[in-house]
Amino acid sequence: MREDVTFWSEGDRLRGWFYRPTKDAFSFPTVILSHGFSAVKEQYLDRYAEVFAAHGLGALVYDHGCFGESEGEPRYEVDPERQRRGYRDAITFVQTLDGPDPERVGLWGTSYSGGHVLVVAAQDRRVKAVVAQVPTISGSKVAVRRATSPQAVQLRKSLADDRIARVLGKGSAYVDVVTSDPERPCALPGADSYEYFSRSRTMAENWNPQVTLRSLELARANEPGAFVRLISPTPLLMIVAENDHLTPTDLALDAFDRAGEPKALEVLAGGHFAPYTDLFERSSRVAAEWFVEQLTGRPKVP
Repeated sequence: MREDVTFWSEGDRLRGWFYRPTKDAFSFPTVILSHGFSAVKEQYLDRYAEVFAAHGLGALVYDHGCFGESEGEPRYEVDPERQRRGYRDAITFVQTLDGPDPERVGLWGTSYSGGHVLVVAAQDRRVKAVVAQVPTISGSKVAVRRATSPQAVQLRKSLADDRIARVLGKGSAYVDVVTSDPERPCALPGADSYEYFSRSRTMAENWNPQVTLRSLELARANEPGAFVRLISPTPLLMIVAENDHLTPTDLALDAFDRAGEPKALEVLAGGHFAPYTDLFERSSRVAAEWFVEQLTGRPKVP
């Protein structure tokens, strides 16, 4: 059963859906989910929540502030720290609801929010289990790897001009999230990025194809991997795609190696977006089983 919900964060109303387990339960563990860079809840998160509910878990799915149905200004600005505070407010909100056990809350994040949940789990011991799917690990290292491309050179010039405009009160410029033109700068380069958002936007009419340029500046300073050693003893499952160029596979595997126990690793064939599409059944199942095992004490069925 799904219901519309609203809670407050940073002075704005964040809107989402709450799923109750498909089987009646007086008190149940709950997982909080939100999306990656620029995406909204309609882009496959309802499918994950349905799988979790079928496994006896509650699920809170919501749009980050400034995106989708949630409030927040400036619109379409991806601020990682603001979004992480949104996760913490979501935990508090879940603890006020009738049904969820306030002592059994898990976090699920993917891509950009996969990095968010690493940080929140390290800082907030209310989190009892975490799943980081194809997570962002280091904005600075990714920026260095892209630094010599013509698109990156253009973006650096645009970012410098944008900083000047903002301090003079002219507001922020915007950049495309994806593009079909490999010569044109965008936030998420690559043909697979363009294909994913072109496909999923048909399900999400409120997805916006641009973000503020400042979002890219904030992304370069985003370093979730610095927190991975601090997550233990909270149980961590990391789901990694073996051919991921957006959140590079080697950075994710290195972060997993640095994490303390208890932890588990699931490596999926394919690229960054495979967990949402071709490998959805596997990615959702292993995540659901991890939460059931860690939040209920029931081992997964072999």
